[in-house]
Formats: sequence, C-alpha cells, structure tokens
Amino acid sequence: MLLESTPLVALIEVGGLTYEVFVPLTTAEKLHQTGVEVKLFTEVVYREDSQTLYGFYRRDEREFFRLIVDKVSGIGPKNALTILSQLPLESLIQAIGNADIALLSKCKGIGKKTAERIVIELQDKVSMVSQSGTIASTAPVGKPEDSIRIDAIAALVSLGYKLVAAEKSVAKAIDKLGKEAGVEDVIRASLA
Repeated sequence: MLLESTPLVALIEVGGLTYEVFVPLTTAEKLHQTGVEVKLFTEVVYREDSQTLYGFYRRDEREFFRLIVDKVSGIGPKNALTILSQLPLESLIQAIGNADIALLSKCKGIGKKTAERIVIELQDKVSMVSQSGTIASTAPVGKPEDSIRIDAIAALVSLGYKLVAAEKSVAKAIDKLGKEAGVEDVIRASLA
C-alpha cells in the first residue's frame, strides 16, 4: 500500500514493513493516491554501506535502468534515475538509437562525453523496449558525422582501446581527415 509519495521517493507498506523506494518522476506522477495498493517493478542495489530500493511503474523502465547501470561506466543508480526522470523511456531509446548526443546531454549530470558513452555502450542493445521488458536493437539513423565518430570509437573499444583513448584517437583522425571521411578511413587513421 502506498503510504506517501514525493517526486523521487515513495513509502510503500508491504506486510507491515515500510520500504523507502526511490522512483523516477515518471513513476512518481502515477503514484498520486495514498492508501491504495500499488505495484512497482523494483531493483535492489547493494553497496558496502547501504541497500537501496529503486522502483518503476513499468517493467521496461526497470530493464532500461538495469542496462544503463550495468553497461555504462560512470552511470550509477542515482544518475540513471535522474535520466529516467528527465526523459520518457521512449525518448531515451530514440535518442540512443539516433545517436542524439545533444538531447542526452540536456539531462542533468550528463555531459557530452557521458552522452557519447551511453550511445556507444547501448546503441546496439537499445532501440525498442517492449512491454515484456526485452530489449531489441536496430541500426542508428542519426547525423552521419555523429554516427561515424561513434562507430569508429566503438570499433577501437572492441579492439581493446580504453574509451578515453579511443575518443582522443578518433577526434584526431577526424580533425586530420575532415568530417566527410568514412568510418573505415577514420578507424585506419586512428590506428596509425
């Protein structure tokens, strides 16, 4: 039963125990009536000094939360919750699929480099999240120069480069070759 709901926290009673559940704004907006039964899809995050419960109104939101926390370095549960609070899941998936760095960078706490990392790590895993919570992939359809840069960075990372080194190497290659260069040329120049 929902005891209390604020923009980022819900207090839920289950079997006589009260749980503090951190929720994104998109979930909090749906928890407006206290004293009623609610169902949330939850994720527990264990740290050395804490156990934190995160809740989501939809299963696919929880699956995205899990994915971004597990796959993107530098994104912890609080950042993931902030991202899900600022953009609806469908917009996030579209932004990642389209390599829309500008839109992702508008999220509080997410700069350009982190937005690029999100796209690189999740683009092949996220484009459509079904109601069953499974994540399918499709090819990006963003700006060609962003796609080339991201594809080249991803290729270097898959070859064992650290993300920061790959980003620097690709940036130098693009500066040298120009924005019209193809992804294969950028990769070759980055490896040289």
